[in-house]
Amino acid sequence: MTAHPGDTGLLAPGWSDSAAASATSDDAFLRALLDAEAALTRAQAAAGLAPAAAATAVTEAAGAGAFDVRSLAERARTGGNPVIPLVADLTKAVGDAHGPYVHRGATSQDIMDTAMMLVAARTLDPVLADLGRTEQALSRLAAEHRDTAMPGRTLTQHAVPTTFGLKAAGWRSLVLDARDRVRAVRESLPAQLGGAAGTLAAFGAYGASDPAGLPEIYARELGLRAPELPWHTLRTPIGDLAGCLAFAAGALGKLAVDVLTLSRTEIAEVAEGSGGGSSAMPHKSNPVRSTLIASAARRAPQLAATLYGSMAAEDERPAGAWHAEWEPLRDLLRLVGGAARDAADLAEGLRVRPEAMRAHLDLTHGLIVSERLSAELAPVLGRARAKELLTRLASAGQPLAEAPELTDVDLDPTHYTGSAGALTDRALERR
Repeated sequence: MTAHPGDTGLLAPGWSDSAAASATSDDAFLRALLDAEAALTRAQAAAGLAPAAAATAVTEAAGAGAFDVRSLAERARTGGNPVIPLVADLTKAVGDAHGPYVHRGATSQDIMDTAMMLVAARTLDPVLADLGRTEQALSRLAAEHRDTAMPGRTLTQHAVPTTFGLKAAGWRSLVLDARDRVRAVRESLPAQLGGAAGTLAAFGAYGASDPAGLPEIYARELGLRAPELPWHTLRTPIGDLAGCLAFAAGALGKLAVDVLTLSRTEIAEVAEGSGGGSSAMPHKSNPVRSTLIASAARRAPQLAATLYGSMAAEDERPAGAWHAEWEPLRDLLRLVGGAARDAADLAEGLRVRPEAMRAHLDLTHGLIVSERLSAELAPVLGRARAKELLTRLASAGQPLAEAPELTDVDLDPTHYTGSAGALTDRALERR
């Protein structure tokens, strides 16, 4: 069997074949590293620190694609990161005349951090698009089922009547929260440029009259935000990424676990539009999209924890903390990218079964409205007596309609969801 040169996602169906898979592949990281190197030379040319011909030569060599990812990975072991062998290969590709302008004044972490921000930006863009698809589908569901009554459940048991519209509006609210956080981080992703110890000193040696202005030019070349300071050990951008990605995974996970519960055979209030099959049981239609999203939600917090732990980075460049970020950040981007794709497909194809919801409202023979009855009976019977009556009826399993004290009371649970509809309307005003 021949080994595949890249990660195909054989054990990761949640993100396999997604936009995130493409945006975070080894080839994508190599492209980001090369883009960072080319932009550095262009920025120095724009600042008068390198000839325009050098910027052209480096950009053309970086775009030629004649770089061996496997070789770079193997040689990265020598210096601990892939930038060192890449600089050697890129310098050779540029040629003697302009090779000295490759990577001039930068440090490996400048290029690695900048490439990570480029990869994050290129992954978050489709994530935001998929969150938008999800939000729109959930908005339609909430509006369509504004008055579709169903059992509200707390601690696994029937509680009071609610509506599916309110539940869908709640899912949408979380998706909008995730969108806002991801969008804010996407817009704030900074380039990294500090030189050997974050002082930009080398650029002054190469003739820059204002080295502190060079990062802004560099960021502009890349379409990233200009950093206030070199952030080699000031890892706010990584912490922000960790937070928004973990939140997004959890927000989508809420949608997924609710669908998993409501699509159980014995509940069957919803179903995925196209479920997955079983290798052994032909009758099954498994909620696969929800399963994969729930899996991502369970993994994301631990990956984010590693990134948060790396914020305690010593000196002006840490040993280990910086290196520990690369894989968990890529995993987080992939998980959330795949989960966002699956959530959009799930929401757009979700099948709602109001008849099952209505039937389940009657399972407790009226007891699902006991909270409302207790409040309405209290002025007539007294609070303690009203509670005692309903508790006794519940313990006996007696249908409320058969209780002589309740013969004139409205026991239809669908008449007790007006506030849920109003809450749904209010939630749908958010854009």
